[in-house]
Amino acid sequence: MDTQMWIVLVAVLVGIIIFLVAYLYLERKRSRDLQTRFGPEYDRTLNKYRNQRAAEAELKAREERVKKLHIIPLSPADGARFSEAWRSLQNCFVDSPRAAVEDADRTVRELMEKRGYPMGDFERRAADISVDHPSVVENYRRAHEIALHSQGGTADTEELRKAIVYYRALFDELLEVRAPERTARGTENREGGHKYGV
Repeated sequence: MDTQMWIVLVAVLVGIIIFLVAYLYLERKRSRDLQTRFGPEYDRTLNKYRNQRAAEAELKAREERVKKLHIIPLSPADGARFSEAWRSLQNCFVDSPRAAVEDADRTVRELMEKRGYPMGDFERRAADISVDHPSVVENYRRAHEIALHSQGGTADTEELRKAIVYYRALFDELLEVRAPERTARGTENREGGHKYGV
């Protein structure tokens, strides 16, 4: 082979090596970004699929699905209504812990629906929640599991108390209220708030 052919061959090999290094770097970065974004949910998904590529594809699919949803903050009036419903169910816990857990489950589902999350089966709801609220999705799973035990009559009072705590963690994150809109004169709209922007 002549010198020019060697130069071309070396250039092609260097190009392939650079491409492979860049590809591996981007793959690792994508994995790190998903681990950071999803936290413990990344590990849970990896354990479920037992394959990094499949687990990461699932997490990316969740992100794409949730991007297409119309997730909105609550109006101040809805925020106040949900907060009052939560206070009421907590007050009922002492007298009727099972009923309080049922109310907590229903209230969280209603809050999710009001925010714009679809109400499919539980696993789909948990997967959707994991995109924007990865730090509390495991709480949601634990609360749901206890609620199922409660329906079967096998959950004791301490487990029911934990379910309320777990539901509350998700409830607090979902209870995002939009600020009241202001008119040109600085007053707030009719949906809650002060008449003169105080």
